[in-house]
Amino acid sequence: MEQALKEAKEALEKDEVPVGAVIVHNGSIIARAHNQREMLKDPTAHAEMIAITQAADYLQNWRLTGATIYVTKEPCAMCAGALVQARVDTLVYGAPDAKGGACQSVVNLVQEPRFNHRLKVISGVLNNECVKILQEFFSDRCRK
Repeated sequence: MEQALKEAKEALEKDEVPVGAVIVHNGSIIARAHNQREMLKDPTAHAEMIAITQAADYLQNWRLTGATIYVTKEPCAMCAGALVQARVDTLVYGAPDAKGGACQSVVNLVQEPRFNHRLKVISGVLNNECVKILQEFFSDRCRK
C-alpha cells in the first residue's frame, strides 16, 4: 500500500484526484499507476484501469489470476467490474468511498455471487494516510 500511496502523491502533484494503485504478482510489482483523467482527458483513466492494462501487458494475458491489487481508495463500479473481468484474486484498499465505492460501501460488485469470479477484499489498510491525501486534495478545491 505504501507504493500505491507514492502513486497517489504523484497524482496529487499533477492536480489529479490522488488515487494510486499497484498490482503484485508472484511477490513482485508488475504494474503501478495513478489517476490520469485530467491529463489524458479520459474518464476511464483511473489508477486501477491503467494498472490492469499494464499488468495484462506484462503477463501477456488478460487473466490476472494470482494477482493482488493495492489501491488507496475503494474502487468505483467501472474499476470493480474490470477487476472481476480481469480475474484479479485479491483487492486491498485503504479509504472507503461512501459515495461511489463498489466493493463494500455502496454496492459490492467484486463479491457478487451471481458473477463467475469474486475477489477477496481487505479494506482499511493505511486508511488514515489514504484518507488524508484525499482530504488534502479536496480541501484545496474548496478554498479555490
